Amino acid sequence: MEGTAPIRLSVRDQVLDALRAAIVGGELAPGSVHSAPELCGRYGVSATPVREAMQLLAQEGAVEVLPNRGFRVAARTARDLAELAEVRALLEVPVVLALARTLPSSRWQGLRPLAEATVAAAAGGDRAAYAEADRAFHRALLELSGNVQLVAVADDLHRRAQWPLARPALPARQAALIADATEHSVLLEALIAGDVVTVEALAREHFSGSAWG
Repeated sequence: MEGTAPIRLSVRDQVLDALRAAIVGGELAPGSVHSAPELCGRYGVSATPVREAMQLLAQEGAVEVLPNRGFRVAARTARDLAELAEVRALLEVPVVLALARTLPSSRWQGLRPLAEATVAAAAGGDRAAYAEADRAFHRALLELSGNVQLVAVADDLHRRAQWPLARPALPARQAALIADATEHSVLLEALIAGDVVTVEALAREHFSGSAWG
């Protein structure tokens, strides 16, 4: 029995990643209800990893558990988005400013590939791929603080901010993804230049808008 546990967990994680991508990408629309058997058929797996993955998504605020029915994809509101942006700004902006005042430009150079990856993902129009690239950039930035707990909390908030609004995502919103990704590159250049005033303005502006509405 002990030898089977890692395989089962691996399947759960694969299902979890697939479900996250389906929700962020709009394949599983906000408000839609999905049973465990349906999702088992969709991903070709047994019920256990599906249920475990959906329970984790419920903890992340992506779905609601409906007893004897399955799971309903959460229908997030514009107010939810604004509140998450406010909390993220309160948490991340002071950290970025502190780092901007203390780290040499060489420490920021390693974030260039991650910033470029967000631009590439946005240009491709894949919201799920952009969600991963977006979080990877922010996570790497905050990891420079050395505060593991901060990174974990911020990453959870960031993921929650990426769940779709109640209305379906429109193709035209690719422009918002591109604008959001471009802000990463501009912010990084300011960090490399040691321009703290510009860093603060850009960081606050980055949280005032959203690519996820």
